[in-house]
Amino acid sequence: MKYAVYPGTFDPITYGHIDVIEQALTIFDRVIVAIAIHAQDDISSKRPFFTLEERVTMVKESLKSKERVEVDTFEGLLVDYLRRRNVNTVIRGLRAVSDFDYEFQMAMANRRLFPQITVVFLMPREEYFYLSSSMVREIAAQRGDVSHFVPPVVQRYLVDKFRR
Repeated sequence: MKYAVYPGTFDPITYGHIDVIEQALTIFDRVIVAIAIHAQDDISSKRPFFTLEERVTMVKESLKSKERVEVDTFEGLLVDYLRRRNVNTVIRGLRAVSDFDYEFQMAMANRRLFPQITVVFLMPREEYFYLSSSMVREIAAQRGDVSHFVPPVVQRYLVDKFRR
């Protein structure tokens, strides 16, 4: 079987992410959606808005109809996770040229750490090309309608989070 890992924070998962997963399922037998855990002392400036448990729940609920998708979490280097799972293919979504620059740098660094890695870049459909999790959070924070951007379960989490 051909496996691929689609890593990310999924903070929250959007229809753009789901579109990339659906495309990956046309290429691979199984796609593992690997949700990154970011510890409080993480040096990354990217701190998740939703807890790990919330993100896992939203991703699982959003993908429950996709039988060949597995949802997992990982901490630390992606290449270490790939080794543990015995998978060498990574899916990455690209929306714009700026995404490519960052993703290319990450792919080259990961290849240096794990020469067996293959990175497959997939673009979401045009209707989701501009979409990002941070944009969705910003719209939701202003009480905007995000129903065109995220599944209903994510909408509920966003409404609840911004009601507090």
